[in-house]
Amino acid sequence: MEKYTINNIEEIVKQVMASLQNNEVQVASSVGHGKSGRVAYLVEKQKIEVKTYDIPEITDDEVLVKIEGCGVCGTDVHEYKNDPFGLIPVVLGHEGTGEIIKIGKNVTKDMVGKPLRVGDKVVTSVTLAGSDEFTTLKPERANLSSKAEVYGLLPDDEYRFNGWFGDYIILRKNSSIFNVSDMGLDERILIEPAAVAVHAVERAKTTQLLRFDSKVLIQGCGPIGLLVLTVLRTMGIQNIIAIDGDDQRLGYAKDLGADYTFNFKNYKDFETMCDAVHEVTDGGVDFAFQCTGVPSAAGNIYKFIRRGGGLCEVGFFVDNGNATINPHWDFCQKEITVVGSWTYTFKDYVTTLDFLRRAKGIGLPVEKLITHKFSLDELNEAMEVNMKLQGIKVAYVNR
Repeated sequence: MEKYTINNIEEIVKQVMASLQNNEVQVASSVGHGKSGRVAYLVEKQKIEVKTYDIPEITDDEVLVKIEGCGVCGTDVHEYKNDPFGLIPVVLGHEGTGEIIKIGKNVTKDMVGKPLRVGDKVVTSVTLAGSDEFTTLKPERANLSSKAEVYGLLPDDEYRFNGWFGDYIILRKNSSIFNVSDMGLDERILIEPAAVAVHAVERAKTTQLLRFDSKVLIQGCGPIGLLVLTVLRTMGIQNIIAIDGDDQRLGYAKDLGADYTFNFKNYKDFETMCDAVHEVTDGGVDFAFQCTGVPSAAGNIYKFIRRGGGLCEVGFFVDNGNATINPHWDFCQKEITVVGSWTYTFKDYVTTLDFLRRAKGIGLPVEKLITHKFSLDELNEAMEVNMKLQGIKVAYVNR
């Protein structure tokens, strides 16, 4: 299998994106599939209905994928509960994967130049729907583009099949597609959240504070926090501390290589737990990842970090409110280096595929993070399970 590296991925992405601008109309190739398919529509807050629609004919620049599965993301849950993006009605699901069953003739390669054919297993990353500073002058930071779109967070339109919560999805012209036919279903479902974790670690590495002997703290052991932990372990970092309020999640952190785990519910107050962390780390950690969406957690994360240390904030993909810090004690007099992390780039997907293979190769049980699987008709229940923080990664599997 051809090997793609970080050194050549930017050039490959530019070449593939340029080739996708070809407007030549050609005939699509296809295999048989049903004339209609189901989608799970969020029709109002906390109400998903399964509806059936005719599958439209794809153009020569599009791909029809039969969906095999999709993870339920915290962003899906926020939209399900409160519609913060104003998308209702909408077909959610952006952690999806499936098999190409019909492909436009103009679509011949994925984002790294691998051939695409009927029968291939694929995932999608962000798709650039226009041109701006971050798609022209700074393509390596395309995640910051105001023109970026994600399947499962698209406004409803005549396509209908716009998210991964359904039987089929139509991938439109200029979509970012990756051929991952060598991976099993559970691995493929984890690619998108793993890319979030990989991007966070890549951002953290820009501080030059992550080393083999670094003492690193993970605050929040949901899917993203546990995947960040796993990325660190594949890098060879050994001294990892995990904090959460759920013993089951902390158990997974132990399985993935955490040295120490702290359940904040077992301490009478934050100061007592902070003292315990300082004791096992000899005064604080060198670097911390804040992986919750809780403002109070974002405010107290600084207390765990030693002078000269660093922080990556990766917990807030929606506005959950303001956090309170003391700029003098928490930030300035410690000279903390802070980076934020926002979704991922095309490059991160290539790194993520290597990461998942590496994690599997060294025996880290990443696939065990998928603890619950639901059918399309059970997606309301899946959302409720996720909101109750039961298990780790909840997924829809097209049975």
